[in-house]
Amino acid sequence: MKFLNLFGRLKSNVIGMIHVKALPGSTPLGCLKISQITDEVRREAEVYLDAGIDGLIVENMHDVPYSFSVGPEVCACMTAVCLAVRSVCPILPLGVQILSSANQQALAVALASGLDFIRAEGFVFSHVADEGLLNACAGDLLRYRKQIGADDVQIFTDIKKKHSAHALTSDVTIKETARAAEFFLSDGLIITGAATGEQADPQELREVSQSVRIPVLIGSGVTYDNIDSYLDASAVIVGSHFKVGSHWANAVDPGKVKRFVAKMRDLQQ
Repeated sequence: MKFLNLFGRLKSNVIGMIHVKALPGSTPLGCLKISQITDEVRREAEVYLDAGIDGLIVENMHDVPYSFSVGPEVCACMTAVCLAVRSVCPILPLGVQILSSANQQALAVALASGLDFIRAEGFVFSHVADEGLLNACAGDLLRYRKQIGADDVQIFTDIKKKHSAHALTSDVTIKETARAAEFFLSDGLIITGAATGEQADPQELREVSQSVRIPVLIGSGVTYDNIDSYLDASAVIVGSHFKVGSHWANAVDPGKVKRFVAKMRDLQQ
């Protein structure tokens, strides 16, 4: 299994988030110079690496408001950022997500910067995100991966994703959505709460895990206090909880990362 080969175990991996500062040209809020941004992601990568994290995802979450029209400057800058993280973590499993729903761009960046996986939105079924209507992309995305020779880059896909309305698919359960994503060749599924930092439903983890044979990850709301509920997940993706004040936009708190990873290691024994 590709997931096992990448992480070395099938359960309870801890993946940290690097929320990249706003990129040049990507937001009306202004931005730092790219050299300042890459310096910052290197510092955060070093914090995570020192804490014994199992993997990292690099995401352009500060590029608000998000758009479906992602320019070439975002891809260029994210490649530079991902290369900076890879220079600090030469063997750590690394992934990238480019908002909003720039899944083909993320594949290209991952290939160019030597990353191992992407986090993809809108893989199966349409839904209404806060950016607008998001349609399924699995067919085009997997063909694009083959076209550019990125077969080794795994695609982990959100299902019933956060920050979205799912009225269009209210008659489709999360188990049915998971099976559809597996049938459409997803490498792993991501379950979230309703919004960034909100807890995912442990019952959904159990239901989905029993319905598919591919890895199931938790993508939001995991904390030091509730980690016991998610030990059966293939991985937990932790962003907000690792930040100062548990807010995604703040700096990474080294003590919180070390404490969390240490507890996960104890629970694995």
